[in-house]
Amino acid sequence: MRFHTRKWVKPEDLNPNGTLFGGRLLQLIDEEVAIYAIIQLEIPRTVTKYMSEIDFVSSAKQGDIIEIGIDVVKFGNSSITLTCSVRNKLTRKIIIDIEKIVMVSLDEDGNPKKHGKTEIEFVKDRLNED
Repeated sequence: MRFHTRKWVKPEDLNPNGTLFGGRLLQLIDEEVAIYAIIQLEIPRTVTKYMSEIDFVSSAKQGDIIEIGIDVVKFGNSSITLTCSVRNKLTRKIIIDIEKIVMVSLDEDGNPKKHGKTEIEFVKDRLNED
Protein backbone atom coordinates (compact mmCIF):
# COMPACT_ATOMS: atom_id res chain seq x y z
CA MET A 1 0.00 0.00 0.00
CA ARG A 2 1.32 3.41 -0.95
CA PHE A 3 0.50 6.06 1.65
CA HIS A 4 0.17 9.30 -0.28
CA THR A 5 -1.23 11.77 2.20
CA ARG A 6 -0.90 12.72 5.82
CA LYS A 7 -3.50 14.79 7.64
CA TRP A 8 -3.36 16.35 11.06
CA VAL A 9 -6.52 15.78 13.15
CA LYS A 10 -7.77 19.23 14.18
CA PRO A 11 -10.61 20.32 16.51
CA GLU A 12 -13.03 20.78 13.60
CA ASP A 13 -12.49 17.10 12.62
CA LEU A 14 -13.83 15.73 15.92
CA ASN A 15 -17.14 14.11 16.84
CA PRO A 16 -18.93 14.54 20.23
CA ASN A 17 -16.73 11.74 21.61
CA GLY A 18 -13.62 13.85 20.94
CA THR A 19 -12.35 11.47 18.27
CA LEU A 20 -12.11 11.74 14.50
CA PHE A 21 -15.60 12.16 12.99
CA GLY A 22 -16.33 9.30 10.56
CA GLY A 23 -18.01 11.60 8.06
CA ARG A 24 -14.96 13.85 7.96
CA LEU A 25 -12.68 10.85 7.39
CA LEU A 26 -14.90 9.62 4.54
CA GLN A 27 -14.76 13.10 3.00
CA LEU A 28 -10.95 13.05 3.14
CA ILE A 29 -10.86 9.53 1.63
CA ASP A 30 -13.26 10.46 -1.18
CA GLU A 31 -11.22 13.55 -2.05
CA GLU A 32 -7.89 11.70 -2.01
CA VAL A 33 -9.21 8.80 -4.09
CA ALA A 34 -10.76 11.23 -6.59
CA ILE A 35 -7.49 13.14 -6.99
CA TYR A 36 -5.57 9.89 -7.38
CA ALA A 37 -8.01 8.55 -10.01
CA ILE A 38 -8.05 11.82 -11.96
CA ILE A 39 -4.25 11.88 -12.08
CA GLN A 40 -4.06 8.20 -13.12
CA LEU A 41 -6.78 8.39 -15.78
CA GLU A 42 -6.00 11.95 -16.90
CA ILE A 43 -9.74 12.72 -17.09
CA PRO A 44 -10.91 15.53 -14.77
CA ARG A 45 -14.54 14.32 -14.77
CA THR A 46 -13.92 11.23 -12.68
CA VAL A 47 -16.42 10.53 -9.92
CA THR A 48 -17.10 8.04 -7.14
CA LYS A 49 -19.46 5.27 -8.25
CA TYR A 50 -19.13 2.72 -5.45
CA MET A 51 -17.54 2.29 -2.06
CA SER A 52 -17.66 -1.07 -0.29
CA GLU A 53 -18.49 -1.71 3.34
CA ILE A 54 -17.14 0.72 5.87
CA ASP A 55 -16.02 -0.55 9.28
CA PHE A 56 -14.16 1.77 11.64
CA VAL A 57 -11.84 -0.41 13.73
CA SER A 58 -10.01 2.34 15.64
CA SER A 59 -9.88 6.11 15.67
CA ALA A 60 -7.70 9.15 16.12
CA LYS A 61 -7.85 12.08 18.48
CA GLN A 62 -6.95 15.74 18.19
CA GLY A 63 -3.28 16.17 17.37
CA ASP A 64 -2.88 12.71 15.84
CA ILE A 65 -1.62 12.35 12.28
CA ILE A 66 -3.43 10.01 9.93
CA GLU A 67 -2.14 8.56 6.67
CA ILE A 68 -4.29 7.66 3.67
CA GLY A 69 -3.04 4.81 1.49
CA ILE A 70 -4.36 3.93 -1.95
CA ASP A 71 -3.63 1.04 -4.32
CA VAL A 72 -5.05 0.17 -7.72
CA VAL A 73 -6.94 -3.13 -7.88
CA LYS A 74 -7.82 -3.00 -11.59
CA PHE A 75 -8.53 -0.80 -14.57
CA GLY A 76 -11.86 -1.08 -16.39
CA ASN A 77 -12.86 0.56 -19.68
CA SER A 78 -14.11 3.75 -18.06
CA SER A 79 -13.32 2.97 -14.43
CA ILE A 80 -10.54 2.35 -11.98
CA THR A 81 -11.02 0.17 -8.90
CA LEU A 82 -8.99 1.07 -5.83
CA THR A 83 -8.45 -0.09 -2.29
CA CYS A 84 -7.82 2.32 0.57
CA SER A 85 -6.41 2.07 4.07
CA VAL A 86 -6.20 4.79 6.70
CA ARG A 87 -3.92 4.44 9.68
CA ASN A 88 -3.02 6.51 12.69
CA LYS A 89 0.64 7.40 12.20
CA LEU A 90 1.23 7.92 15.92
CA THR A 91 -0.46 4.78 17.30
CA ARG A 92 0.27 2.71 14.16
CA LYS A 93 -3.29 1.34 14.28
CA ILE A 94 -5.47 0.90 11.21
CA ILE A 95 -8.53 3.14 11.42
CA ILE A 96 -10.36 1.83 8.36
CA ASP A 97 -9.78 -0.43 5.38
CA ILE A 98 -11.99 -0.02 2.33
CA GLU A 99 -11.66 -3.04 0.09
CA LYS A 100 -13.21 -1.59 -3.05
CA ILE A 101 -13.76 1.92 -4.38
CA VAL A 102 -14.84 2.32 -8.00
CA MET A 103 -14.22 5.62 -9.74
CA VAL A 104 -15.71 6.26 -13.20
CA SER A 105 -14.61 8.74 -15.85
CA LEU A 106 -17.38 10.72 -17.52
CA ASP A 107 -17.77 12.69 -20.74
CA GLU A 108 -19.31 16.16 -20.93
CA ASP A 109 -22.82 14.65 -20.92
CA GLY A 110 -22.21 12.56 -17.79
CA ASN A 111 -21.85 9.24 -19.63
CA PRO A 112 -19.01 6.78 -18.95
CA LYS A 113 -15.93 7.68 -20.99
CA LYS A 114 -13.21 5.20 -21.95
CA HIS A 115 -9.83 6.19 -20.57
CA GLY A 116 -7.50 3.71 -22.32
CA LYS A 117 -5.32 3.11 -19.23
CA THR A 118 -4.19 -0.37 -18.22
CA GLU A 119 -1.50 0.19 -15.61
CA ILE A 120 -0.34 2.63 -12.96
CA GLU A 121 1.63 5.57 -14.27
CA PHE A 122 3.74 7.82 -12.11
CA VAL A 123 3.83 11.55 -12.75
CA LYS A 124 7.63 11.53 -12.67
CA ASP A 125 7.61 9.07 -15.60
CA ARG A 126 5.17 11.23 -17.58
CA LEU A 127 7.41 14.24 -17.05
CA ASN A 128 10.44 12.32 -18.36
CA GLU A 129 8.62 11.49 -21.61
CA ASP A 130 8.64 15.12 -22.81
